[in-house]
Amino acid sequence: MSWTSTMSSGYSSLEEDSEEYFFTARTSLFKKPSVKPTNLKDVEKEKELRTHLTCEDIRQKVEQYNTKSRDHFKMTLNTNGMYTGFIKVQLDLRRPITVKGGGVGGVKGQEAFYLPRGSINTLHISSTNTVRQVIEALLKKFTVADNPAKFALFKRFSREDQVYTCKLSEEENPLFLRLVAGPSTDTLSFVLKEQQTGEVMWDAFSIPELQNFLRILDKEEQDQICSITRRYNAYREKLEEAMRATGGPG
Repeated sequence: MSWTSTMSSGYSSLEEDSEEYFFTARTSLFKKPSVKPTNLKDVEKEKELRTHLTCEDIRQKVEQYNTKSRDHFKMTLNTNGMYTGFIKVQLDLRRPITVKGGGVGGVKGQEAFYLPRGSINTLHISSTNTVRQVIEALLKKFTVADNPAKFALFKRFSREDQVYTCKLSEEENPLFLRLVAGPSTDTLSFVLKEQQTGEVMWDAFSIPELQNFLRILDKEEQDQICSITRRYNAYREKLEEAMRATGGPG
């Protein structure tokens, strides 16, 4: 798998030296998702569709895809029936990731960073590459030391003016989903997230990582306390001012 990144206006690959930027700005661990989750029925439908597509069907779909594509990210069909192409993956990581030393940004040892949320990264993959391989490639790009099992790849799609997300199984083939949906990211897009809270493999985290999470929670708790205190102090001052203006006690 080769890699391109659109975190900045430049174009980079694994074969080129590139500088990546990490942000340590505070982000909430508990922000509510703005999209609706859905079940895995769509994944099963796509698995069934894959078994019914002939080589001729694939050829026609690749041609149709390339005709509709408005950029240079085309698909290529090989003589053996395998095809290659590009998928774009949005990063939506709320927790910090652990970066290996000697990687991007001149990190020494292992340090925790927040990756910029919402950045789009482009991967060049084949029709045989699985979701698990895509996740591993994304983590390798950023020299992330975290266990790939902590992350999941989701597909995001629109239906009846509603946006839904569906977690993909590790054996799904993202490029096939891209081929069937067409090139428009409004129809289908991919998002890398942490595993859902109830699915997090906490034993996969190291002690320093867990301690770092606790520090983040403590800081967010104190921030919330300060915010609520300021709000109620402001209310109290306005009430006391109103009481004084009406000649009441206070």
